[in-house]
Amino acid sequence: MSRLNYLFTSESVSEGHPDKVCDRISDAVLDAYLSVFPYTRVACETLATTNRIIIAGEIGHPEGREDIVRRVNPTIERIARECIRDIGYEQPGFDWGTVEITNLLHSQSKDIAMGVDATDSKDEGAGDQGIMFGYAVDETPELMPAPIHYAHRILRRLSEARKSGEAPQLGPDAKTQLTLRYEDGKPVEVTSLVLSTQHLDKRMSSERVREVVEPYIREVLPKAWLTSNTEWHVNPTGAFVIGGPDGDAGLTGRKIIVDTYGGAAPHGGGAFSGKDPTKVDRSAAYAARYLAKNVVAAGLASRCVIQLSYAIGVSKPLSIYANTYGTATVDEAAIERALGEVMDLTPRGIREHLGLNKPIYQRTAAYGHFGRDPEPDGGFSWERTDLVDALKAAV
Repeated sequence: MSRLNYLFTSESVSEGHPDKVCDRISDAVLDAYLSVFPYTRVACETLATTNRIIIAGEIGHPEGREDIVRRVNPTIERIARECIRDIGYEQPGFDWGTVEITNLLHSQSKDIAMGVDATDSKDEGAGDQGIMFGYAVDETPELMPAPIHYAHRILRRLSEARKSGEAPQLGPDAKTQLTLRYEDGKPVEVTSLVLSTQHLDKRMSSERVREVVEPYIREVLPKAWLTSNTEWHVNPTGAFVIGGPDGDAGLTGRKIIVDTYGGAAPHGGGAFSGKDPTKVDRSAAYAARYLAKNVVAAGLASRCVIQLSYAIGVSKPLSIYANTYGTATVDEAAIERALGEVMDLTPRGIREHLGLNKPIYQRTAAYGHFGRDPEPDGGFSWERTDLVDALKAAV
């Protein structure tokens, strides 16, 4: 039996967090290549520290389009600066205009390409081995776990206030953590709220920072959840003036729990940002979320985790596993069978079903890859619930 009464905590970090700066640049590089040639293979990693950015990784071309590198490579530095400027870094130690940028991107290994490329005798294979998880739960309209969902929403609202000029005292770097009390399996109260946000005025006290941010936090959270028992910890260490990569080095792919479900579900271990959709670390994780969300939206369960597994160079998944934590209205084995019937889960099938060979990734780099609204240009296509009828029919 699952516990019904408990506390659960998740955290989120803002777009100005050092690791998220790196995720943003890596995904912007990916988008630049996909804009020129939708089937470019990209594995881009970014490192950020005091006024320094290093971009490294591999670029592959299944059709031998070496001209793509010559077209995109000269724009990489400009792309990185635009990301940093949009995030809001124009301060001593990390400034979009003066940061030193090193581009070390190079061609993809031919050994890897040989396993991934389609041939006359085999379909396109997975870009690596691995396990991927997707999760959905009915405790929010977005079918996301409430702690991570609202942690993201707090930081997005503060970012909007900062960029609009409503809260000019705030800097780009921030993180928050929510502990929710569950009663009968549903979130009912915030027992503690932690927020650390960069501020530009050295004289601001923690109390003054709270005065600035509290109205936005109350705007986002359900009103009944903040009670007299809620503990607030706003900038608990005091001053937070030096932020971003000047305060702490950043690296692509270090916030995988923030990117997914806040610890409420298993994680296969692979990061997303900077990877094109032949990398099942990304595309199969999106497919697993898509399937789990449709299972819950179809009323087949109120909570569902799905695992997919792959081998490098092999197209079909090695396994499909569904766990509904005892909430299923049908047999879980029937759900597993149905998943393979309603969607082609080969790398090619996932890419084509979800339309992933598009420049739609930079927007995913902060505030979560899941629980967002599907967009007209194909962004967040894995958040659609258009498999509901097919799943109901299949089971």
